[in-house]
Amino acid sequence: MSKHLSLYIAKLKPTPKLLWRWFKKYWRKNWFHKIVTVLVVLIVVCVGVMYGVARWYIWQQRNQPLLLGASFIPDYAQQLGVNPQDTLHAMLYDLNIKNLRLVSYWEDIEPTKGHYNFSALDWEFAMADAAHAKVTLSLGLRQPRWPECHVPGWVNTAEPDSQWQGELEQYMTTVVNRYKNNPALQSYQVENEYFLKAFGNCQNYDRNRLVSEFNLVKKLDPKHTAIIARSNNALGTPIGAPIPDEFGVSVYKRVWDATITGRYFEYPFPAWFYGFLAGTEEILHGKNTIIHELQAEPWPPHGTQIADTPTSVLNQSLDANRLQSRFQYGEATGIKTIYLWGAEDWYFMKVKRNDPSLWNVAKQEYTVAKQRNISHGLPPN
Repeated sequence: MSKHLSLYIAKLKPTPKLLWRWFKKYWRKNWFHKIVTVLVVLIVVCVGVMYGVARWYIWQQRNQPLLLGASFIPDYAQQLGVNPQDTLHAMLYDLNIKNLRLVSYWEDIEPTKGHYNFSALDWEFAMADAAHAKVTLSLGLRQPRWPECHVPGWVNTAEPDSQWQGELEQYMTTVVNRYKNNPALQSYQVENEYFLKAFGNCQNYDRNRLVSEFNLVKKLDPKHTAIIARSNNALGTPIGAPIPDEFGVSVYKRVWDATITGRYFEYPFPAWFYGFLAGTEEILHGKNTIIHELQAEPWPPHGTQIADTPTSVLNQSLDANRLQSRFQYGEATGIKTIYLWGAEDWYFMKVKRNDPSLWNVAKQEYTVAKQRNISHGLPPN
């Protein structure tokens, strides 16, 4: 590099003194410039603080084991045309998953008032226990997967909750009492993204009901952790009651925008943004945060079902390369407990479409995470 070019670049270098001179010159102009300057400074300061909190949180969690789990919903496996028990068995023994997120849909467990059917959840717990896996159990009216609120036919949630909350809490009591002493149980998730009104077929968002359900679960079983998931990944922190034992957050990266563009939309948040959200909960509430739902299945366009969508179209949303990057993105948040969303789809693609690429990537990532934990002297699962 020539001497003259070096001197020229040095002059352009934004030293603090040069930046301050530029700021004073710009500030002396009209009010529009002043407003823009203030906004720019505020944005820079806010982003800097957020990034600082995120880096602090990631550093604080550096010595914790990375626990990768997965959600499993037998109804969904059956919808995809694969055997639910075969799917869970493959997750536990081929992928070697040791952390499961299970559901207890009210409509499945109490299809008729006062008559309970625990057959599916019983074998799920039995398989988890036999594989030495741990379970976080979803409870309540709103639970993962469409239509979100899984209501039995004999309940009308459009009526005031005083008409049916007692029945809901009786069902929850029955579920908790059945599994609270099960050796596989690790935690509960009370409701799922409770206040998210933009997605799901739900009628009631009363905070008092959420508080009542949380208090009920803690009264019935004070020994196990009770998680409440954020309703979105926006800026801010939950300030209303109840304050759970742990917070959950869902992380979606690539979704189909059916409202405006009619195209796939990639959320622009860097991974450290979720570290910031988790760090905020740690600072304000002293509570841990988990990723209870990391998107790891395709999002077909136009509301079509995965089983009815060609593989070439599914790959536009999620293929093997994107799945691998999704694992890496989750780990880069600094959050150490992550439940992947879509294991049933990986198995469906493997056995029904003869495409094991997603399954193989997942198997590799679960294995690498365990080996990394062991190499650092941490528990593998």
